[in-house]
Amino acid sequence: MASKIDILANTEDLKQRWTVAAGVENGAGHKNMLQLIQLRWIAVIGQITTIAIVILGFGIQLPLPHMLKVLACLVAFNIASHLRWHERRVATNGELFLALLVDVGILTAQLYLSGGTTNPFAFLFLLQVILSAVLLEAWSTWTMVAITSLCLAGLSLFSEPLAFPPDHGNALSSLYVEGMLMCFVLNAALLVFFITRINGNLRAGDAQLAELRQRAAEEDHIVRMGLLASGAAHELGTPLATLSVILGDWRRMPEFSQNRELLEEIGDMQTQLQRCKSIVSGILLSAGEARGESSVKTTINTFLNDLAKEWGATRPVISFAYENRIEQDIPVAFDSALKQMICNVLDNALEASPQWVSLEASREGDALILVVTDSGPGFLPAILAQIGKPYQSSKGRPGSGLGLFFVVNVARKLGGTFSASNRPQGGALVQLTLPLAAIRLEQGETEHAG
Repeated sequence: MASKIDILANTEDLKQRWTVAAGVENGAGHKNMLQLIQLRWIAVIGQITTIAIVILGFGIQLPLPHMLKVLACLVAFNIASHLRWHERRVATNGELFLALLVDVGILTAQLYLSGGTTNPFAFLFLLQVILSAVLLEAWSTWTMVAITSLCLAGLSLFSEPLAFPPDHGNALSSLYVEGMLMCFVLNAALLVFFITRINGNLRAGDAQLAELRQRAAEEDHIVRMGLLASGAAHELGTPLATLSVILGDWRRMPEFSQNRELLEEIGDMQTQLQRCKSIVSGILLSAGEARGESSVKTTINTFLNDLAKEWGATRPVISFAYENRIEQDIPVAFDSALKQMICNVLDNALEASPQWVSLEASREGDALILVVTDSGPGFLPAILAQIGKPYQSSKGRPGSGLGLFFVVNVARKLGGTFSASNRPQGGALVQLTLPLAAIRLEQGETEHAG
């Protein structure tokens, strides 16, 4: 029953992860909103510069007080946007649409006060439409097309034209043509600069979304494998108990008790049988209890030293080099899943290199560093590129199957990292980095344990 409850809890956790993954796109929207805020500040500087050049440089009269009021509204809106999106990390399609709609409104008001469609900067409406096509959903983009078209039509009907000098036939010397060229350069530069950055945000969001979906799929796979392992462990319990009884009876039978060689073999069989029972118990413990319930309170050096001693005594390794460089011992809580993870890495190294396996333990700041090395053939390049992915091995290739897949996910659950590489002198190197905060016992917990 506990196992089923735990699996259901894990399944619910997967659903939550899918929900988080669905919000990644809104995270990219937040970055795009910040880009719009930066673009708006550029628009403020550009409007101030343009108004100053037109009035002071060309002597064209503009309704300066009204234009400054519109500019003040734009500044106030951008300050409010900066304060809001500095705190809030999610921007929806509707909020991006509203921000672009405000920009269209400000542009329309400024053009209305400065010549309407006779102002060459009326082509800046295209900038808003293109940004909408990049940032918004389809319905929002077409709505923006309709709104900008109505604004442009309204400007042609109701605004007062600018009093340009009659120089339209002077090519580049024409003030209107110069304004159009400036508008084109401004449009092109802003589009290239900001759309490049916005596309980068979208690609980063897609990559993060794909990673979260991959992790959710991998954890779903682990839940299914855990269910399978739990069921197999329950099924193996009965035959293992039967074998234990039979071996005990054999040891008391005269045919075996009087034969020293047979007794030694029976003793070896009982030792291996006990090891099998311990493995089955560990699987059931990991599947049926939470970490806090199945964890063992000890110290980091005691745990690692006992693990290395037990592993070296129960595996047919010719030479096992264990070095513990942790000077300051600290109280920690280790569970069976973590022990199995470390043993899994050691077993993979042993399979690749029966002659020699090494385990080094050290501490760097607030992290536990475990390095396992061997003198085997090392990882194949294709396997190394997909290390930790399920079903990336082929038969006969040691240390590259589901074992490392589970190791990677257990390390990730604890907030740690996993890396693998080939040694220059031959063999493989696997490094596990685990934050001590995930396993450390606080002072209150230590006193309670004592």
